[in-house]
Amino acid sequence: MAERIPEILQKKLSDRLSFYEDLGIRLFYKDRCSAESSMGALPALQQNSLEETTLPKPARKPEPMKLPPSAMRAAPKGEALPKVTGPSLFEAVNKIVGDTLLKIREDLGECTRCKLHKARNKIVFGDGNPKAQLVFVGEGPGHDEDMQGLPFVGRAGKLLTQMIEAMGLQRKDVYICNVVKCRPPDNRTPEKDEVTTCSPFLLRQLDAIAPKVIVCLGSVAAQTLLETNRGISHFRGEWLEFRGRKLLATYHPAYLLRNPSAKSEVWKDLQKVMAVLGLEVKKGKSA
Repeated sequence: MAERIPEILQKKLSDRLSFYEDLGIRLFYKDRCSAESSMGALPALQQNSLEETTLPKPARKPEPMKLPPSAMRAAPKGEALPKVTGPSLFEAVNKIVGDTLLKIREDLGECTRCKLHKARNKIVFGDGNPKAQLVFVGEGPGHDEDMQGLPFVGRAGKLLTQMIEAMGLQRKDVYICNVVKCRPPDNRTPEKDEVTTCSPFLLRQLDAIAPKVIVCLGSVAAQTLLETNRGISHFRGEWLEFRGRKLLATYHPAYLLRNPSAKSEVWKDLQKVMAVLGLEVKKGKSA
């Protein structure tokens, strides 16, 4: 009988397989199910042990193709070698047909997928119109959001509400969510592993809502959806594309509280959004 995998390694494997399932990648589970069905009349105890200790075998590495000497030549100087390109992580994740915000929330559950759950009070999933034409995506919950379980309800949230109302809308007309659903300690910037773990749920939210426009509030939201490390100043106020939808990045309301002079720039950005949504743009009116 095979030696049992240590519990710590089992936990890591279980977490990794759960993460792949959240991304819609279930190849590992299919292999496991196939292995399970082939066990036939093995005792249940032995079957469970094998299921825990058996991992899918990697595909056999293909033999390299042998080329004639005439074909084996170096690329001339100045000639660019072909680049291997493929879909990004987000593009590779298939859309889930018939997905809804309720189903996504159920799948998220009382999440413990990353370390942010250890200090949280409440998960902040999102709030607003599930069929909104406009979605605002922020960075993560703060103290007030963590206590209430709702996004953007603190000082920055009140400013966001004013911005939305200046556009001629109400909060109930739009949808508001964040990249991570749990508050980072001391309101620090979410770390890469936390964003990677939580962002598939954001992606599903955006697919389920199918908005006409996505507005990223701050660098973290913009860098996550655009998969870039460039600062927001490089593309703020520019129309970009995300999975076939119009995306525009602007400053986070918390930044505006510290830098009130930037409000006029954000208002210009929001006017662009209003024009796309067919909302009347009133000159001189701003948050």
